Amino acid sequence: MIFSVWVAVLGAVLLTLALTSSYLRWMPVTTSAICLVLGVVIGPMGLGLLRLDVGDSSVWMEHLTEVAVVFSLFVSGLKLRLPLNNLTWRVAYGLAGPVMILTIAGLCLALHYLFGLGWGVSMLIGAMLAPTDPVLAALVQVNDARDDDRVRFGLSGEAGLNDGTAFPFVILGLLMLREDGSGFLGDWTLRHVLWAVPAGLLIGYWMGRGIGKLTLSMRIRNADSTLSPNDYLALALIALAYVAADSVQAYGFLSVFAAGLGLRQAEVQSTDGDETPAEHRVQPVVGHEAVDPQQAVVGDTESLDEGQVAAGVMMGDMLAFGSLVERSMEVFLVTLLGVVLANHWDWRALAIGALLFAVIRPLSVMVIPWGPLLDRPQRLLIGWFGIRGIGSLFYLFYALNHDLRPDVAQLCINLTLSVVALSILVHGLSTQPTLGWYERQQKPD
Repeated sequence: MIFSVWVAVLGAVLLTLALTSSYLRWMPVTTSAICLVLGVVIGPMGLGLLRLDVGDSSVWMEHLTEVAVVFSLFVSGLKLRLPLNNLTWRVAYGLAGPVMILTIAGLCLALHYLFGLGWGVSMLIGAMLAPTDPVLAALVQVNDARDDDRVRFGLSGEAGLNDGTAFPFVILGLLMLREDGSGFLGDWTLRHVLWAVPAGLLIGYWMGRGIGKLTLSMRIRNADSTLSPNDYLALALIALAYVAADSVQAYGFLSVFAAGLGLRQAEVQSTDGDETPAEHRVQPVVGHEAVDPQQAVVGDTESLDEGQVAAGVMMGDMLAFGSLVERSMEVFLVTLLGVVLANHWDWRALAIGALLFAVIRPLSVMVIPWGPLLDRPQRLLIGWFGIRGIGSLFYLFYALNHDLRPDVAQLCINLTLSVVALSILVHGLSTQPTLGWYERQQKPD
């Protein structure tokens, strides 16, 4: 009965969004903000139709948020088509590296000195809340693989890479809560920083690139460029990249993101570096696996070789499938956040959110010497677009399943859920108007 209720809620929310999408697109509000409000309405604070105990459901919520994040990371990697030596990548590296570390440090110091929290819990909550989100930040990320705007590209790369910065500090916070002294720092640095980060990136990248090249070559050789089920390939690559990294104690999130990136580089190589992404030169029709190959794609196939057609169909299918899963998980999880928010709201989140959104994140961006990479308005925009979401929820449930003391667990739940909800509302109301202004400024007169 409870399962049926949850399914009914998901269906009702999706139907509401589908029916009102033509109105919502003209409003300065995101889908996530709408879902959060709907969750509050049907939760204990509103109609009381649904209730959820965060502590009791932490195991399956960890896996649910994990699935949402890995699909979003894979899609993010697929959209980033610029060569890795392109200067624009330096924006992503700077945001995911120095800016993320400064944000974690600033938030940790604020939680300790301003709110009186212990160093261990301050580090843990700081690491949970510092990274930007690959799921909810889709609106400020690249529109598609042709988009090389440095603000959107940098935010996309940051969302994909910052797990490599945040996850080690989540582990560090857990160790600080569990261990006395600092004897664990050497092992933490070696295992969780120097090994887990580069190993995850390398495993995923070369797996994605290798499987991409192998798949395209087999389809060209067998003349089945439009007949293979690419959603299977996407699921297989996500699963294998994640498990391969996890089996050697590397970061699976980084591996999945790098797998999408490697697969995109295989597409670039198969199309001889053509500036137009393959999926924009040829589009698969719905059910293309079951129709005649001559009717399976839309596009100027006369001017394309078999490799370009195969790459276009593969990338188009994977992006469509991954985006569908990503959006569905976003709707469900943000609605759940609204349901549980009434029981876990913490008023301190208003001050913490204000510090994080308006002071710590912007200052961390502004102090980095970007040079000509970013002008001042772009730095201000990037400083503001630090959207928190599903990634922070995953870190929360991951920590809850690693034997936190009850008082620490309750504090982490309350502050994390409250700050994420604030981010969804504040950034959800401001993102579209701010992006609209930025895009108008970028257009030539």
